[in-house]
Amino acid sequence: MNSVAPSATRTLIFSPASLPYTSRSMPMRAPSSTESPSLRMLTSQSGPSIALPSRAPLGRLGALLGNLRFAWRPGIWAGATMLALSLILAVAVLLFVTGWLPLELTSLLLLPALYFTGLLPIEALFAGLSNGATVTIGAMFILSAGLSRTGALDPLIGLFRRFGKGSVQRVLVLLALTMPLISGFMNNTPLVVMMVPVLLSLAREIDVAPSRLMIPLSYFTILGGTLTLIGTSTNIIVNELYRDAGGPGFGLFEFTPMGLVYSAGGIAFILLVGQRLLPDRSPLSAMVPRERSAEFVTEIVIDQSSPLVGRPAGEVFRRGSHVTLLQLVRGEEVTFGGDAEGLALQGEDLLIIKGTSKRIAELLARWGASFAAVLEDDHYVPIRSTSLMLGEAVILPDSPFVGRGVGELALNRRFGARVLAVQRRGRHHRFQVSRLELRPGDVLLLQGDNQSFARLRESEAVLLVEGLEQVVPRRTRRGLSIPIMLGVIVLAGLTEVPISIVAVTGALAMVLTRCLRIDEAIRAIDLSILFLLVGTIPLGLAMQRTGLAERIVDATLALTGTASPRLIISAFYLLTVVLTALLSNSATAVLLTPIALSLSAGLGIDPKPLLVAVAFGASADFATPIGYQTNTIVFGPGGYQFRDYLKIGLPLEVIMWALASILIPVFWPLRPG
Repeated sequence: MNSVAPSATRTLIFSPASLPYTSRSMPMRAPSSTESPSLRMLTSQSGPSIALPSRAPLGRLGALLGNLRFAWRPGIWAGATMLALSLILAVAVLLFVTGWLPLELTSLLLLPALYFTGLLPIEALFAGLSNGATVTIGAMFILSAGLSRTGALDPLIGLFRRFGKGSVQRVLVLLALTMPLISGFMNNTPLVVMMVPVLLSLAREIDVAPSRLMIPLSYFTILGGTLTLIGTSTNIIVNELYRDAGGPGFGLFEFTPMGLVYSAGGIAFILLVGQRLLPDRSPLSAMVPRERSAEFVTEIVIDQSSPLVGRPAGEVFRRGSHVTLLQLVRGEEVTFGGDAEGLALQGEDLLIIKGTSKRIAELLARWGASFAAVLEDDHYVPIRSTSLMLGEAVILPDSPFVGRGVGELALNRRFGARVLAVQRRGRHHRFQVSRLELRPGDVLLLQGDNQSFARLRESEAVLLVEGLEQVVPRRTRRGLSIPIMLGVIVLAGLTEVPISIVAVTGALAMVLTRCLRIDEAIRAIDLSILFLLVGTIPLGLAMQRTGLAERIVDATLALTGTASPRLIISAFYLLTVVLTALLSNSATAVLLTPIALSLSAGLGIDPKPLLVAVAFGASADFATPIGYQTNTIVFGPGGYQFRDYLKIGLPLEVIMWALASILIPVFWPLRPG
C-alpha cells in the first residue's frame, strides 16, 4: 500500500492483496477507544488526496477524463464518480430484479462499465476471478459432485427406504435429522437433486402427496448451510471478503454453535406447524401409473361444439369411472382433478386424463374432443399414440438448457421426446412454446418411450420426476471420495492452510482418483454463480474506493440516530433477507459485506456481528421459489404454486429474524473483551 501523511480521516482498506493503490478516503468520526483489535486492523490513516486509477480508460474519452480528474477539486470529482457508481448500481439491481438480461450477462457487463467510467483500474477489475471466494465455491461444487457421483449417500437413501415407510411424520423427522448435517459440508443443490426421486418414490409407497415433503427438504438443507463455513456459498463469500479487508476471517466451525440453535428453531417450526400449512398436491408425474399396464396418460382438447361444454367436470369424470381427470388447463391456469369437479367445461379447455386406450378413444368419439398437439422440435403434430409415456423434466439451475428456446433444443431429434407444454411457477404454457426461453425450475411436460427418458437422464441437464436415479453411481470409488471430503474438513478446521487451497486440493484429488472425470468436474461447476462473483466483487471494491459504502453508512447512522447497535444488526439482517428475495443470495452477500464492514467502523463495534447477519440473512429466503436454488428445484416435483411458499415461508422468516436478532450478539459480542 502507498504510504501517505496521517490526517483526521480514515478509510477501510478493502483488499490490500489485490489493490496496488490507496483506497479513496471519506471523512469519518475519530476512532473510538472501545474499538476491537480486529476493527482497528481494518482501518488506516490517509491523507486528503484522492487516489486515482493508475491507468485511464482508452482513447480520447479516457484522456479527457484523466485531465478532468486533475483539474477538478477532489470533492467535485469524488461526487461525480460516486454519482456514476450509483447509476451503475441502480441499473444492475434493476436488471437483477427484473431478469430482463440473464444474471451472468448482467454481472459481466459491470466490468466494462466500471472500467470505462474510470471507477476501477485494470489491476482491480478482475479481482473477482482471483478472489478466494470464487475459487473456493468452484472447488466445493466439484467436491459435492464427487460425493454424489460415487454414491456416497447410498447408505442414507437405504435408511430412508427402510425406516421412512409408514407415515409422513417419520419421513419428515428423518429429513430433519440428516439433511441439515449433510448440507453443512456438501453443496445443497446436488443433495436436493439426489433426494427428490427418493422422496417421490416414498410418497407413492406411503400414499402421501409429494407436496408434503418437497418444501421441507429444501428448507432443511438451507438451514443446514448455516452450520459451517463451507455450508453455503454466502458464508464463503462473506469470509473471503472479510479476509481481503484485512480481518481474521471465520473458522470452519465458528458458525456451528449459533447455527445449531438457529436451525433447531426453524426445524421445530416446520415439524410442528409448517407441515400443517403445506398443500396436498401432486405433480402430474406422481399421478401416472408406475406399471406400463393398460392405462395411459394423454392430453385432449374440448371442441367448441362438444356436448361437454357447460357440464361440470365432476359429472363427466365421476369417481370410479374408466377415465380419470388429472388436470384441467384453461388458458395458463392449472386446476388439479379434485379441485376441478365443480368447474363447468368450456371449449378449448385442455384436459390431462388417464385411462385405457379403448376408453380414451370412446370418450373422444362420443364427446367431441380431440388429441392435443405436441411440439416436435420446431413444429406441432397431433398426438399419434397413447402408448407413449408421459413425464416431467425439471430444468436445473446449472442446466445447459437455461436461456435457450424449447424448439432450439431439438429434444425429439436428440432424445426422442416431444413437448406437450411448459409449466412455469404453476402456469401452463402450451402455445408458442418453441420460442419460450427456459428458466431454472421450469417443468417440461414430455411424451416419449423408456429410451427417450433414459437418454434425457444421462444428459444430466434435467431432473426427471419419475422416482428413478439420474445416473448410475460409480460406487467402487466411494472408498476414496468420502476420505477426500473428510480430509478437506480436517485440514480446513485444524490447520492454518487457507480454505481455498484446501478446497482446490480436494477437488483435484476427486479427479485424480477418478471419482469424477474431468468433463464431469467441469459440468459440476455452476458458472452462473462464478460469473456473478466475477462481476459483483469489483462492484464492491468500487463502492469502497469511491466512498459510496461510507455514504450509505453515514445515511444509515443519521437515520437510526441513537438506536442500539443490536437494533441495527436486526435491521441489517432483515434488509439482507429482503434483498436476497429480490436479487440472489450471492449478489446480496457481495454487495452488503463492504457496507457491513464500514457500518461496524461507524458504530465502533466488532465487524463480525454484522457480517454474520449478512451470511445468515442471505441464507434465509424461504418465502419465494426463486431466491434460492433448492426452492426452485422442488417447485415442479412438489406441484407447488407461488403462494404455497408465502404461506409457510413468511412465518418461518419472521421466526428466523427474531432468532438471529437475539442470537448474533450472544455468540459474537459487539465489543469482545
